[in-house]
Parts: sequence; structure tokens; C-alpha cells
Amino acid sequence: MNNKLLAIAVQNYINANLNADVNQIALAKSPFEGISSAELATQITAKKKSEKKLPSWFGAENIYYPPVLSIEQTSSEITAAYKSKLAKGDALIDITGGFGVDTYYFSKKVKEVTHCEINPELSAIAQHNAAVLQADNIKFKAEDGIAYIQNTDPAFDTIYVDPARRAEKGKVFMLKDCTPDIVGNLDTLLEKSSRIIIKTAPLLDISAGLAELDQVSEIHIVSVKNECKELLWVIDKGFAKDPKIVAITLNNGIEKDFSFYWPSANAPVQFAESLNIDDYLYEPDAALLKSGAFNLIGTTYGLSKLHQQTQLYTADSINQGFPGRIFKIEGILNTGELKKLTNLKGNVIVRNYPAKPEELVKKYKIKADQEQFLIFTKVAHGENVILKASIIQYY
Repeated sequence: MNNKLLAIAVQNYINANLNADVNQIALAKSPFEGISSAELATQITAKKKSEKKLPSWFGAENIYYPPVLSIEQTSSEITAAYKSKLAKGDALIDITGGFGVDTYYFSKKVKEVTHCEINPELSAIAQHNAAVLQADNIKFKAEDGIAYIQNTDPAFDTIYVDPARRAEKGKVFMLKDCTPDIVGNLDTLLEKSSRIIIKTAPLLDISAGLAELDQVSEIHIVSVKNECKELLWVIDKGFAKDPKIVAITLNNGIEKDFSFYWPSANAPVQFAESLNIDDYLYEPDAALLKSGAFNLIGTTYGLSKLHQQTQLYTADSINQGFPGRIFKIEGILNTGELKKLTNLKGNVIVRNYPAKPEELVKKYKIKADQEQFLIFTKVAHGENVILKASIIQYY
């Protein structure tokens, strides 16, 4: 850490240049002795990226920011607050502490929290910021989290880990390809704790993760504004039952969840025999789609599925508890009818249809419209249709 960056004049400069061209700042001569232009540019860029993602940090004075990559990789405050509810007991250790956002939110729920970070500078940054944010129940250890666990006598009620990917194999990666190696050290971790929470990117396949991990009691699929952000794997020592899947959507302070036990994912579903004008079309949130329980979505919310491969559903009434978008169907067209229309407007959505949105926009000269939608999809008997619809619910 360069503590000169915390001087009042420097902090005022950073705040005054949040909307400036950081490339010019990085190339210009630094106005402060002992501070490089690159350091100023990093602080400005990282703080700007924190404005919406980390508003508590952005709004506090004298926050010290790490390299931009750390801000991009850290949890948002919204997801950190959610995962803090999964901690149990009085003592928690975060063995991959990083910038400290998750640690900070755990400290609001747990009496004693330990932050381990192998990068000493990042550890120092997290410790400084915790003091600024008055999180005084966090201990900081600038060392490898796995080694600290192995060489420490006290046990912890909860261990939290956010492993980083070392390699990628196609579109699916394995936990064994991450660091630290949770799979190889799982027995060691369970000797020191009764609960382990693992955060992974949503790219990790649920079936693959379950094949690698033992004693998984819950998997939380966390989505913010219809974007799947992370998977949270909860391991409880001695758990030997079917894991519970929780698809949670976090939108503007509102939480909705879709929960089920893993074996029931492939429940039977009713298919829509027909579509009618004034019916409602349901599009599941990204978290629900990640769960893979496509049929169960329909049976849970009393909806009929359009097609086996079309993850859209319909009903003649509105269920505002549904986690996802709801549209009102105002027209049902085929391609021949669509060609006859002029001045077409709509936000184009393609679901199980043999064309890309940009191709359809060009072909039918469709103008953008945020309130009206043209949904190109396939229904149960295999026919391709275009649904003209207006949006009733976004989340």
C-alpha cells in the first residue's frame, strides 16, 4: 500500500476525476510527489467501478482500492449480503479473503471472522478498509488459507472459500481445476468445521459439482436482475440426503426463490395445447434456468410449457410471485402474416427458433421498442410462431 494515496488532497483529486479520461491521467505527470500517475489512474478506475457494485465502499471516505481486476472479481454487496445468511455459528474463516467484501458481510452476522489472503498487499488493503467501515470483529492473516487451517488448533463453525479457476476445459470447468484445491482438501476442512460454503462461477455444471463434492446439503443459484452471478455450495458435515436447490433472484430489494430437492428436477409437465390472445407468457429468470428443472418450473407455478425445448410457459392469469418476466400476449402470428406488416416495433426475443435476433431485426425491419416485444419461438406441436406481447413484470 502507498499510504500517500490517502492524503486529503489526493483523495479530493480522485473524487474530482471520477469521470475524467483515466488514460490521459495515466500518461500525464503525477501532481503528487511519491505517487505515480498509474496509481492515481488505478484508484480512480477501481472506485468508479465500485459505485454501483460496492456503494458502501464508494460512499466511504479514505477507502483504498486494489487493482481493477480485484474489483471485477469480487462479490457485489447484494450477493455478499445474501450469502452471509448461510453462515452458522459464532466463528467463521474466509480462506480466500481478497478485497474483503464477503468477509465484511459475514462479520455482520458472525461474532468472530478471520480473513486469510495470500497476497500481503491485498490483505493490508482489506484490513485498512475494514477499519474505515468499522468492522472491528475481523482478524487478518496475510497467508495461505489452507495452510492456516492446517496449522491452527481452533475449529471454525463455518469455512468460506471462493476458489479461482486455474484452467478451463471447454465450457465446463471442474473444482479440481481451481485454487485452492477444495476437493483434495475437503477432509481437512471438515476436520476444522461443520459447514463449508464454496462460491463458484455459474459456469460450473451442477451435476459435475455434485460428482466432485460430498455432503452437499444445499446449492444456491444467485441471480441479480436476470443475470446469474454465482453458485453457492453448502457442505454440512455428515449430510447424506438429497441436496436442496435454491434458485434465488435479487431485484431492487425483492427476493424470490424457487426451491426443490435434486431428484425432483425432472417432474412431469403439462404442455400448452394452444395459445390465446390475452393469455400470459412466462419467461423464467436466469437462476431458474440454471437449475435445469424446466418441467418443475411449470408444475410449481401452475403453468403450461410451450414445447419440450422451449423454456417458456403460459397461463390465463398472472402470478406475481413468479421469478422472471411476464408478458401479455397481444397477437399470434406466423412468418407469412409477419411479412405483411409494416412499421414493426419491438424488442426481439428468440427462444428455440431457427434464427438469430439480429437476423430477424434486419429481415423484417424491426425498430427497437422497450415496452413491446416480438417473441420468436416454437410451440408444442412443432410450429414456429411469433408472439406480439407487452411486458407486465420484469422480475
